[in-house]
Amino acid sequence: MTDFTSALDELRRYAPTVVEPDDFDGFWRDTLTEAAARPALVDVRPEPTDLRLLDSWDVTYAGFAGDPVRAWYTRPAGVLDPLPTVVEYAGYGRGRGLPHERLTWPVAGYAHLLMDNRGQAGQYGAGDTTDPHGAPGGPWPATWGILDPHDYHYRRLIADAVRAVDAVRALPGVDAGRVAVVGNSQGGGLALAVAGLVGDLAAVLTTAPFLCDVQRAVSLTDASPYGEIARYLSVHREAEEAVRRTLSYVDGVSFARRASAPAHFGVGLRDTVCPPSTGFAAYNQYGAATGRPTPPEREMHVYPFNGHEGGEAVHVRRQLRWLASTLDATVTASPH
Repeated sequence: MTDFTSALDELRRYAPTVVEPDDFDGFWRDTLTEAAARPALVDVRPEPTDLRLLDSWDVTYAGFAGDPVRAWYTRPAGVLDPLPTVVEYAGYGRGRGLPHERLTWPVAGYAHLLMDNRGQAGQYGAGDTTDPHGAPGGPWPATWGILDPHDYHYRRLIADAVRAVDAVRALPGVDAGRVAVVGNSQGGGLALAVAGLVGDLAAVLTTAPFLCDVQRAVSLTDASPYGEIARYLSVHREAEEAVRRTLSYVDGVSFARRASAPAHFGVGLRDTVCPPSTGFAAYNQYGAATGRPTPPEREMHVYPFNGHEGGEAVHVRRQLRWLASTLDATVTASPH
């Protein structure tokens, strides 16, 4: 049963205690230290397109365990100066597709890196990145390796997402001090995870984020991807304790609590895929574990009559205006 009937004032106060393992920080520190042992960039080559106003490159970088991860790097044609940069993460089941499929950010004047989702392509978009690490679990990405946090697919995908920031900062024409991360649904969950693991981002934009308040979300909706975890447990009844332990290492609320970059959120109150309370759980606790007397700048946009699609073009316009204002403020505050 979903919770889109919850009153908005209740959602604005919703701040659940999300279980965190004692070694949460150490787990991610070790994971990212191992991933960072290699140079980020593996290969960068120009990608011919029919777009005269944009230039694109086919990028391969070293993700989790040094695995090659593919991405598109796109920027306004002929612009040589370092640009503020947006790293974008795609939704569940999507690959990076073709370089002309995601143009909002480069057309707006940003450098743009779109990360491929390892092993997920084929449901909604083509991709080129495999996930070579097999482990016991279910047949869907949300359940791959779910019996152990070290084997879980999202350990690898989150590490890839962090390394995407390392990779983009090594590319030419990037203003390394003005890197923002953005994503919707699974991509929104990845953006929150990166915000909690990378301390010097300029901004984070997350819409209908997946993997937030995840243990409760599995009980709220039968829609995928959460429903895939529930269906796995309906067969593997003895696995619940192990699955819950694994999920405690990837909850977006835990990452959000550690984040310090300005943040822009969006939810649809009729979302049955990523229930709105789960997004509010991350928003209401965003920055709470940073030790600052006041939380980082953040704002939430709510679409009462929309589901997982949220505000669509209206929301994107709000994102564009907010990011431009936020990055201008970052420049103004810079000692340079």
